[in-house]
Amino acid sequence: MTNHDEAVAVRPLTLAWVSRHLEVGERVVRTEALHGGITAEMRRLTIGTRDGGTRDLVLRTFVDLEHAEDWLNREAGALTLLPGTGVPAPGLVAVDPTAAHCEYPSLLMTHLAGRTVLDDEGLETRVPLLARQLVAIHALRPTERPREYVALTTADTVVTPKGADAAVWAAAIDVIRKPAPPYEGRFLHRDFHPGNVLFDVPPSRPAGARITGVVDWAATSWGPAALDVAHCCTNLALLHGPAWGPRFAEAYEEAGGVLATAASERLYWRVRDGLAFSEEVQLVSQPWREAGRTELTTRAVEERLDAYVTALMDALG
Repeated sequence: MTNHDEAVAVRPLTLAWVSRHLEVGERVVRTEALHGGITAEMRRLTIGTRDGGTRDLVLRTFVDLEHAEDWLNREAGALTLLPGTGVPAPGLVAVDPTAAHCEYPSLLMTHLAGRTVLDDEGLETRVPLLARQLVAIHALRPTERPREYVALTTADTVVTPKGADAAVWAAAIDVIRKPAPPYEGRFLHRDFHPGNVLFDVPPSRPAGARITGVVDWAATSWGPAALDVAHCCTNLALLHGPAWGPRFAEAYEEAGGVLATAASERLYWRVRDGLAFSEEVQLVSQPWREAGRTELTTRAVEERLDAYVTALMDALG
């Protein structure tokens, strides 16, 4: 049965565009908002098939982002590249990066099984899986490189958390005033963290968890593997406690990933990524609360970020 009220949740021009990319006799019968996206609206579309069954697609819509065209072109490029690589990613169905057909720039892709898991429980099992997956992404050698990475913060835009040790944060800011260390370029996801990884976790056996997909390839770039590692380190430190940052970096190396030998070079990227989070704690923590981690208030996440940055600076000595 068509759930008309939910189907019209997709804007009319976009719905018509989606329909043109379905098989003959198929139609959208249901839509469901997916939570967790910061920069785009995400919807799961249930498609009624000719044989009376259903299949799912995912619609990603950028409502008010000035970089939508660039981001969607990069995501479409990545999704075109990834089939056959062994990296589990959605398949590209269609893209409208300039909103030539839709109300807003949009991308339609296949739906992957699995779910994001942000709980503390079972983390010991999931961290090595995340690390192995990131090593596999960094091993990709596309014939056409994506654009160079962009640093997401500057020394002048860092926001020192309330109550933080001003001297420690000033020293951290000085770290990123220096030129970036030399690096060998790698294919980067650039937003690799637990919120963009789907897991299948058997209820009776959490230790049997496996990754079913990696999503959100809109920031794909070329740059230092250490930057992708640093981004996941910061996310884990804020989600699960500061000690999980270094634990992930260790797991990455145990999985065969290569990071710089000099401690100062390894820590440069982690300090840079940690400081980038200072500008968007509220933005980052909201999807976590929506996903059930209600204790992760903006203040609680700020405190974890302060503890994490302080630990990084202690490690730098």
